[in-house]
Amino acid sequence: MSSILNNKLIRVSLLSGLFSQLGIWIRNFSILLFVMDKTHGNTTAITLISLSEYVPIFIFSILGGTLSDRWQPKKTLLWCEFLSAGSVFLIFITICFGSWKAVFFTTFFSAILSQFSQPSGMKLFKCFVPEEQIQKTMSAVQTMYSFFTVLGPIIGTIIYQNYGINASIAIVCISFLFSAGVLTFIPKDILIEKSDMPASVLKDMLSGIRYMFSRKILKLSGICLLILGLAVGLISPLTIFLVTEKLRLPKEAVQWLTTVYGIGEILGGMFIFALASKVSYKKLLLVGLLCNASGILILGLSFNLYLTLSAQFLISLTQPCIFIGNNVMIIQNTEAEFIGRINGITTPLMTGSMVIAMSFTTILVKITSLSTVYITASLLFSVGFMVSTLLPNLKPDNESDDKAFV
Repeated sequence: MSSILNNKLIRVSLLSGLFSQLGIWIRNFSILLFVMDKTHGNTTAITLISLSEYVPIFIFSILGGTLSDRWQPKKTLLWCEFLSAGSVFLIFITICFGSWKAVFFTTFFSAILSQFSQPSGMKLFKCFVPEEQIQKTMSAVQTMYSFFTVLGPIIGTIIYQNYGINASIAIVCISFLFSAGVLTFIPKDILIEKSDMPASVLKDMLSGIRYMFSRKILKLSGICLLILGLAVGLISPLTIFLVTEKLRLPKEAVQWLTTVYGIGEILGGMFIFALASKVSYKKLLLVGLLCNASGILILGLSFNLYLTLSAQFLISLTQPCIFIGNNVMIIQNTEAEFIGRINGITTPLMTGSMVIAMSFTTILVKITSLSTVYITASLLFSVGFMVSTLLPNLKPDNESDDKAFV
């Protein structure tokens, strides 16, 4: 751990991420609970929250990635955090005057800003973290995210239930401001000098698409993410039915699955961090895909609680392998000037296929069965595994003349 913490950029990024994640989780759950209280659990209102999170990914992801390649990453991150804090403050004002529906805007606007901040963060890692530390750095980031996956909902719920929406929003605003304040300590000398860019943003987008299709490893990564999105989308709404239909337990027992999942994800992130310098991104990706395919298959066939919990633990323990392996692969095999655009292309590939698959989940369960849907998802992970075996083991030499895409 000390080896990567010697890098000031990594220290600043992790501390900033800590404040940012705290604000995000408190915001998400306080808004969710607030809307449920105001609408008495209206499903349309709850759906609007999800739409506010997903729609910006489709609309702004490629644009955000393209502009992130054109802008200074430090300034982009700073503006995103300040604007997030500002939007939350405006919502606080509108709620004070009785217009609570403005909370939907906060979620939507923050999701837009994420399409700019995420590729900017990846670009900083690409440019200013030594390649041998990339995998360890991404493991540390993923472990932090895993902790918040478990603790974030608890913290957000406790703050909202004890102090209400106004206090929750105030804490969120302060968290984003702290995050922005920490980011100011990114050294000035890491700022990227402006390079010659195409006059047209559209031309810039198209050059990013051509760049991705010119590189076999990036094409395979995109295909793999598309397949995984379909698999995850098929089963993501069905956890509760594993408990009630296959295990014949009350719906409250779903907490055991979610608890095991959270513990496994945290341990997985820590385990990968310890092995980061010894295992290639391809091996990480293959292990994650194979174990997830096996675990999902067991979930679909199991009628035993302990077997189901074991499969859930296996899935969560190795899922960070997929995220970390894929991110490291993209960072190490993409030129710095294209990082934003590649991120902007690959993100909606997985998210889009996931949302599409989710829309067909209920129909597929009715036509076939719960087990069949899980087996299908397992097969999709297996296909993703086979696609990933085609990936090269090491960072390839220049596969094409990058100047052709500028």
